[in-house]
Amino acid sequence: MPITTARVATARPARYLRQLVSHMGHKAAAALTPDGRGTITVAAGTCSLTPSPDRLELTATAADAESLARVQDVITRHLLRFATQEELTVEWSAPIDGGRLEPTDPVVAAYLLDHHTPADDVLGELAVATRDAAADAAHMQVSADEGALLTMLTRLVGARFAVEIGVFTGYSALCIARGLADGGRLLACDVSEDWAAIGKPYWERAGVADRIDLRLAPALETLSTLGTEPAIDIAFIDADKDNYPAYYEEIVRRLRPGGLVVLDNVFLGGRVLDPAYQEDHHLAMRRLNDLITTDERVDSVMLPVRDGITIARRR
Repeated sequence: MPITTARVATARPARYLRQLVSHMGHKAAAALTPDGRGTITVAAGTCSLTPSPDRLELTATAADAESLARVQDVITRHLLRFATQEELTVEWSAPIDGGRLEPTDPVVAAYLLDHHTPADDVLGELAVATRDAAADAAHMQVSADEGALLTMLTRLVGARFAVEIGVFTGYSALCIARGLADGGRLLACDVSEDWAAIGKPYWERAGVADRIDLRLAPALETLSTLGTEPAIDIAFIDADKDNYPAYYEEIVRRLRPGGLVVLDNVFLGGRVLDPAYQEDHHLAMRRLNDLITTDERVDSVMLPVRDGITIARRR
């Protein structure tokens, strides 16, 4: 379950952070980033520390409530010990389950949807058709603002060859295909003919059906037919999460320099942030998120867009 936070008002946030990281580094894993943030990992769990002008922000995570309490106690005791020139108050929020996290508040989410280039009738009607046909599964379709982002990124890299892993009803495929340069092609990989069939009429109406090569087979098999030349300009991964690390590897090794890979759902509804979740797809996504951060082949950024998006650019 647990994630908890504390905002500690202080005029010396950076000083206390450095002291904590330095002191705890003798007995735990502690690190300071170049921009002044810190991470302390003890046996019970982890605490991240972020300085702001007038406060020190703490976020603690652990696998269970008892372990979380130990993390809170360790950090609180040491922080108060260092505060010899002022009286600090450390009040931790009630623990919450990672599955309850909202990457964006519903009010913010609604505002974002109201403030991007609007989806046209074809995309809007495809979204409605997906909701009608998919019911509870309709959440697998990307949102309108995420679709607009995919079109923009595709245009920005001047993509002529794109790959999509996970088509569902074809909304994101349509968005990517619209962004392709003249003569461009999208290789769309999925295993469900029924879901993809919902999108095909809308691809036709949008005038992009001739740009989309739909392959109904396991994506790793399809990717293996491409050879190893770095020819992909942009790729979008939004399929079964257990295989994300394998999809990422197969894509990155085929990305041309300057090419992009975009990964959806990197938060898994907030569960990736919560170490209590230990199913295979949670573990796979955590490993991949950590890998991308240190992958010397790419530069990357993770964005709190919907359920989390990572964009990695091939060096």
